[in-house]
Amino acid sequence: MRNNRINTWLYRHKGARAALLLALPVLWLAVAYLGSLAVMLISSLWSVDSFTGNTVHSFSFTNFHTLLTQKVYGTIAIRSITVAVAVTIIDGLLAIPIALFISKVLKPKFRSVVIALVLVPLWASYLVKTYAWRSMFSDGGVISWALKPFGIHGPGFGLTATTITLAYLWLPYMILPIYAGLDRLPNTLLEASSDLGASARTTFTSIILPIIYPAIIAGSIFTFSLSLGDYIVVKIVGGTTQLVANVIADNVGTAGNLPFAAAMALLPIATILGYLFVVRRSGALENF
Repeated sequence: MRNNRINTWLYRHKGARAALLLALPVLWLAVAYLGSLAVMLISSLWSVDSFTGNTVHSFSFTNFHTLLTQKVYGTIAIRSITVAVAVTIIDGLLAIPIALFISKVLKPKFRSVVIALVLVPLWASYLVKTYAWRSMFSDGGVISWALKPFGIHGPGFGLTATTITLAYLWLPYMILPIYAGLDRLPNTLLEASSDLGASARTTFTSIILPIIYPAIIAGSIFTFSLSLGDYIVVKIVGGTTQLVANVIADNVGTAGNLPFAAAMALLPIATILGYLFVVRRSGALENF
């Protein structure tokens, strides 16, 4: 009898039960993600005793004062954002023709194979791919060997190597959203544009680009945020170059200055949130 009452209550309140089940992931997000961000924000207001090396749990804006007054950190911040923007632009310029070829030129029976080939690099180890690029950028590597007959020396380790390596690593994250956007583009629109005498350039700028614009923005969120938060690539192929992420990692590991690392970490978070705010205000993702 009691079980019947319980089952009756659950049936009558199935909406509440579903809401409770849906609320659990949101609760986890609030506790694990937003909670950790709140802890990081609080710890960024702490400081480290220069004599003992112990963390001083008293609020001050010393870390933010250091970030704003020392020119080197401003230079690193601008350099990091520039690299992230450059990676996003490079991936966009490469991904659009690749996705267009896959979705509109290839026969349907070959598309799944090519998409699988696009995804294959994601199955390989991140470090293996990065060290492969290190061997190519090193003196006597493939790039220097290929450019030597033209009297051109390879770029070596540095900002260029970091940008190229990051662009290679995150390219699939740009191709897939753009391919999804192009897959929804009816071929009849392209045929109508051709029948009306529009050139390939006009068709691309007037029809294709406006339709895949939300997909480009979606892919740029991945490439921009992943590039801004990466600290391993610059360690391997960056030479003496420093970016925000590896400064954070150095302060966590080598220097042991967690409060300053937390303050520095707020910079990429604020940058990404600002970018997401601009994207949302533009309405680029509403129909994606």
